[in-house]
Amino acid sequence: MPHKNIFSYHAILSAYCKRGNVDDAERLFNAMPERNVVSWNTMISAFVKNGLERKGLRLFYEMNREGCLGSSFTLASVFSACGAVNEVRCGWVCHGLGIKAGLDRNVYVGNGLLGMYAKCGCMKDAVKAFEDLEEVNEVSYTALMGALGGSEHVDEVFRMFGLMRRSGVKIDAVSLSSILGVCARNSVNGEQLHGLTIRLGLDNDLHLSNSLLDMYAKDGDMDSAEMIFNSLPEISVVSWNVMIGGYGQKLQIKKAIECMKKMRSARFEPDEVTYINMLTACLKSGDIETAREIFDKMAYPSLNSWNALLSGYSQTGKHKDAVRIFRDMQFYNVRGDRTTFAVVSSSCASMGLLEGGRQVHAASVKNYFYDDIYVASGLIGMYAKCNEIELAKCVFDRIEDHDDIVCWNTMISGFSMNNLDNEAFMLFKNLLESNMLPTQFTYATVISCCAKLSSISPGRQIHARALKEEIVNDVVVGSALIDMYSKCGEVDEARSFFDTMPVKNTITWNEMIHGYAQNGRGEEGVSLYEEMINQSGVKPDAITFIAVLTACSHSGLIDHGIMIFNSMLEEHGVEPISDHYTCIIDALGRAGRFQEIEVVLEKMPFVNDAILWEVLLSSCRLHSNVSLARRAAEELFRINPHNSAPYVLLANMYSSLGRWDDVRYIRELMIEKQAAKDPGYSWFEHNDGIQEFSIDENIRILAKYKAPIDE
Repeated sequence: MPHKNIFSYHAILSAYCKRGNVDDAERLFNAMPERNVVSWNTMISAFVKNGLERKGLRLFYEMNREGCLGSSFTLASVFSACGAVNEVRCGWVCHGLGIKAGLDRNVYVGNGLLGMYAKCGCMKDAVKAFEDLEEVNEVSYTALMGALGGSEHVDEVFRMFGLMRRSGVKIDAVSLSSILGVCARNSVNGEQLHGLTIRLGLDNDLHLSNSLLDMYAKDGDMDSAEMIFNSLPEISVVSWNVMIGGYGQKLQIKKAIECMKKMRSARFEPDEVTYINMLTACLKSGDIETAREIFDKMAYPSLNSWNALLSGYSQTGKHKDAVRIFRDMQFYNVRGDRTTFAVVSSSCASMGLLEGGRQVHAASVKNYFYDDIYVASGLIGMYAKCNEIELAKCVFDRIEDHDDIVCWNTMISGFSMNNLDNEAFMLFKNLLESNMLPTQFTYATVISCCAKLSSISPGRQIHARALKEEIVNDVVVGSALIDMYSKCGEVDEARSFFDTMPVKNTITWNEMIHGYAQNGRGEEGVSLYEEMINQSGVKPDAITFIAVLTACSHSGLIDHGIMIFNSMLEEHGVEPISDHYTCIIDALGRAGRFQEIEVVLEKMPFVNDAILWEVLLSSCRLHSNVSLARRAAEELFRINPHNSAPYVLLANMYSSLGRWDDVRYIRELMIEKQAAKDPGYSWFEHNDGIQEFSIDENIRILAKYKAPIDE
């Protein structure tokens, strides 16, 4: 092309954008000698349609800075971007620009506003945008009904539909399709609307028929879906996709594969949605291998396809494969989105893969997702699980808008996970000062922090607040409160709260039984266990038996504990794990019944559980059983030679028996293996906070006063 004018540039730019080649489009856009509103609109729209909404918003900012006035098309794209990334404040600014330019009453802009406010959860603003429209037509009603339906305001959707009919506005296939989508998500009024479709003579409309198919398929009524499908005068790729998706939802994988074969036989080529539906079906059923085969057959997998496979690997615990998929995406230059980065962050966290997590963080920054709430939450969780809590806090602090409770919860949980419970509690106070509304997860986490710190006063304050906000009856919050009161020694207060709970599950019962056990009231714990299995209708699990066996051990109910242990598999179908064997060994060890312990050791399948051998070593020290103590210590040296506990326990035992040569040998062995003791900590409540000191800090503080005392 000898001479490129602006129209030539627009033709090439449009071609790049339609093909999804955003990088080349952006390079061409930046190289254009001149740009007009069409140029800006094309590029902004391309960013928004390809999941790069923040880049679209930045480009809109540059457009305004360069003095180019936007059009209704510009604002419609920008509102779509604001809704996608939950940037309601940016939406308000753009709304103001629209009013200033006199575009706010334009039907396209109005519909964009509806969608933006709805996605940001501002339904009052969405309704106001609808009411401000000068011309209300079927498009406006359809947009508002879609917005209300997406926000689960189902009754409002049908109220608007009734108003639409009474107002004489034409009901077309598009508006009916929109409301059928609401029916599909909520399983209401579908058959009535099906009848209305027939009465209006729209049952032959392909788009509407596909919406009916989708409604029945999502409701799980595949018989009705098959009946409609077989009676369609015309079938499209969408029709096939809905059927495949419906079979997949019901985990009927063979039918889904058979439907795909019939689709090909009917000379319909599967598209991206077909493959994603098949991928989703296989992944839901746990058939990862078939999902990978389907993915590998795709000529040009879309980002949604990559994300579907990535999520499948992550959700089934195949985190290494998930990370490999992410690296493949980078190799093939596939630009990830918020789902990509959040999912792969989760996989890195599960593996403790810090270096991989750093790479994900870098890629998210490169792709302008560093301040996305969803991505930031994943990164905070990843760093916290990799014990890099300072990096997690850096990500949290960089978030511009702290109006999302998810990031607060992840950060509080991260502190707690790293035993920084005081910091977690202080962040919770900051959350309240920011006028954020805590969720059940927030309360459960911070109550757990109080439990670990044995801090009863803050725990009671949080209990009172949860009571005021009417979430204290939540099972998770209630279980956390029982645990907190029990660990703070207030087991009667825990039981009083337990008795008032309207709903109890296995976790609730477990916490109360364990509360009795750890407070030396084992008989009451055993009594509560018997009430649970005989009267409550709640089924015990592995944790239940750990709690009740601990109760038996701490109360000297040895034979009763053995009877319960033997009933686990026979009567309740619970396979004993190492923790249950540890409880039995602890009970027998406290009673000095070492011959029975020898029998248990011979039969148990768990030989690499350090806690089990530590419990045995402690019992041997209590009863001066040197031979079995030496065996337990040797097992512990094998499992972890750097753990100081077995060396100290064995040395103390030898010391109490006057075996000083053995004490010297153990001390030398401890130095040789570089087994260092972990520092101890103490804490106390002061001025509505919790002060924490290590042993070293205590010594340094006392050392200041040593000289005057010595004098």
